[in-house]
Amino acid sequence: MDLRDLQAFLAVAEELHFGRAAERLHMAQPPLSSRIRRMERETGLDLFERSTRSCRLTDAGERLLPAVRSALRGFDAVTETAQALAAGDLGRVRIGFAGASSQRSLPRLTSAVRRAHPGIELVLRSQTYVYSAFEMLTSGELDLAFVRLPVGRRGLSHRVVEVERLLCALPEGHRLAGQEAINLGDLVDDDFVALRDDQGSMLQARMISACVEAGFRPRIVQRAPDSSTVLALVAAGAGVTITLSSVSQAQTVGLVYRPVIGLADDRMHAALAWRTDDDSPSLRAVLQVGLTALPTPDPDASGMDGA
Repeated sequence: MDLRDLQAFLAVAEELHFGRAAERLHMAQPPLSSRIRRMERETGLDLFERSTRSCRLTDAGERLLPAVRSALRGFDAVTETAQALAAGDLGRVRIGFAGASSQRSLPRLTSAVRRAHPGIELVLRSQTYVYSAFEMLTSGELDLAFVRLPVGRRGLSHRVVEVERLLCALPEGHRLAGQEAINLGDLVDDDFVALRDDQGSMLQARMISACVEAGFRPRIVQRAPDSSTVLALVAAGAGVTITLSSVSQAQTVGLVYRPVIGLADDRMHAALAWRTDDDSPSLRAVLQVGLTALPTPDPDASGMDGA
């Protein structure tokens, strides 16, 4: 038996008339009768009692009918699921993120995706700093990740979603807390707090390069696993740090944030990155939603082309 045999049986069982069943299936009556006879031969059952005036199910046909309906419903479910998967309405997208700055962008994206495509499962992986994210995207462990530029990896595409400014975070009682802006050269004798050096944080790398640009290498006296803990240590007087404008909005008690001056460029660009050859419909659906939920900043404002 095949699917068309089951459909033929169901049509005759519901119509109890071979002519009407044939019309319903858009076929001629003789091929329909042939299908039913073949089905009866293969099952070894008489499924219908036929006469010149009537057609009715046998006891065996009555008992088989629920199973046939169940099988056809299962096939319909498979078809609908396949169509939904192909359209990107069902599926799974694994997203990597790290840092306090993602706490603003990530909820905007995930909320928009769940509204537009409730059938897409979002698997969120935290503490995925940029270099780890690149590796996991390339290996296929992640489908999408929040990263910072530059994306110096072949096979990855990206789109800028936010432009942030570098800020200096100081404890409230710091000698420079009253200044409107901080020249990093004035912090040459200060202790610094940073993320762990095994995490591959682009922000930490940028902090070190900014200090080197200002003429010194920062003296890092304490490290922490995340930006929130770094700022808590700064507020406690353990040292100073370089952070980002988005992070400054999340933690304010005991801290002051000041712009950094004297740098060639005080910006950092956050982006979404994915494998260029990933043709997953679910990923494409998420990326499409992201265009509205996390629009690319104005190129004139960001100094980037957003590509």
